[in-house]
Amino acid sequence: MGTLIIQFIAGLVFLIGGAELLVRGSSRLASFVGIPPLIIGLTVVAFGTSSPELAVSLRSSLEGTPDIAMGNVIGSNIFNILLILGISALIRPLLVSGQLVRLDVPIMLGVSLLLLFFALNGSIGRVEGGILFIGALAYTIFLIKLAFNDRKGRDNEFSRQYFRNGKKLSQRLIIDIFFIIVGLLLLVFGSRFLISSSVVLAGLLGVGELVIGLTIIAAGTSLPEVATSITASLKGERDIAIGNAVGSNIFNILVVLGLTALVSPGGIPVSPAVLKFDMPVMIAVALACLPIFFTGGIISRWEGALFLAYYVSYTLYLILEASAHESIPFFGMIFQIFIIPLTVITLIVISWQAFRKKSGRS
Repeated sequence: MGTLIIQFIAGLVFLIGGAELLVRGSSRLASFVGIPPLIIGLTVVAFGTSSPELAVSLRSSLEGTPDIAMGNVIGSNIFNILLILGISALIRPLLVSGQLVRLDVPIMLGVSLLLLFFALNGSIGRVEGGILFIGALAYTIFLIKLAFNDRKGRDNEFSRQYFRNGKKLSQRLIIDIFFIIVGLLLLVFGSRFLISSSVVLAGLLGVGELVIGLTIIAAGTSLPEVATSITASLKGERDIAIGNAVGSNIFNILVVLGLTALVSPGGIPVSPAVLKFDMPVMIAVALACLPIFFTGGIISRWEGALFLAYYVSYTLYLILEASAHESIPFFGMIFQIFIIPLTVITLIVISWQAFRKKSGRS
């Protein structure tokens, strides 16, 4: 067991380190060949931060453990909203930009519903994967065009983050190429270690691969987003904290699942458990963002605490269900009779108050 845990942790470390090196090396190399920092930030960095999820999903699908691939994406999307935004809002109330409310959150909800539609037949095939990936390309191109309105500010911000040192050009090129090679190798070996150890751990713990993918692997591959959002919140860059989580969810569905379905010979099978519970939870989480984001453009601390409470409840339910605990019927009844209706009423009240406030101002 000790060796498996070490192998699992090593896999996570390799994935996170590989993603960081890949993003930094490829970003600076792209800048060298004349690609503007704005384009790099919206393409290379956006795809690079999703590389842990992509590496794990590709590896698990090709090695015959598709539940991990699907669980990784769905679990990461639930984790990104409920836990990352919950913690970030508790640190400091989060300001929500108009673009997030009008564009990114509806797109996140839309692609989540599209994924559910594709999965109704029990799998995500190559055609569906191609559609998702084309959607990723279209979304990226749209973001690039939209962001050109603020090109100077974004270019300066990106340059400060990725081009701080003053090394000679030849020396920097060698370092960047080295970063890319090492980053790719770490992603390959990290995904291999993580998948192999996860399958064995799932057997030893008596839980399914889906539960491992929805919880431990999803949280592990989302660690870069955790670090980015919490750091941004502490620095007062609260819009970045939200945009990082929402953008990651969109890319997880369009890029990670899209590419994985494209390269997998039989596509990605979707288990009945995912269709019945986990995917609806992911959609409900995306839907819950809309009224909460409307409350004066701020995610308050109590709303962050609500997100955290839901993530704890969701994780607890997965653990109890995996262990076939006798309290599952009671836990489900509490959810259906109290928690879900109370949440719906709360969201309706929030939306109505926000609507009245905006109507009064106009």
